[in-house]
Amino acid sequence: MAMSSSSRLWAAKAASYLRLSLPFRGFSSVVKNLMYAESHEWAKLDGNLATIGITDHAQDHLGDVVYVELPDVGVGVTQGNSFGAVESVKATSDINSPVSGKVIEVNEELNSSPGLVNASPYERGWIIKVEMSSKDELNNLMDSDKYSKFCEEEDAKH
Repeated sequence: MAMSSSSRLWAAKAASYLRLSLPFRGFSSVVKNLMYAESHEWAKLDGNLATIGITDHAQDHLGDVVYVELPDVGVGVTQGNSFGAVESVKATSDINSPVSGKVIEVNEELNSSPGLVNASPYERGWIIKVEMSSKDELNNLMDSDKYSKFCEEEDAKH
């Protein structure tokens, strides 16, 4: 069924209106079931395993990521200490581990597609997987509600 020119015009105006009426996203998205560090890394827990990446808030502030420095599998990481770096068009930032333990996997896909950190920070843009040495350290991390509030307060200072 062909659309009349007036129907196409109406559809274009409606699409334009919908685009313009979307609320401005002031704060980055936060995923409920993750734990967060003040340095803007997240940890997804599965038993003794933590998948780690940088948050939407962090990638948003960094801009387009052009390179991710990955650690070697088997190296130890310490909570709060750097294990690699993210280089963007704006700056290079250290990536700190939200937990201590041993790196058991790195996201090799980031070597050829570093932009996954921007496009999919909580899924395809994960950076490393760590076998945790102590779950007690999780007490030093924030849940999604605390992290959202932390980001709002931090942004208000700048």
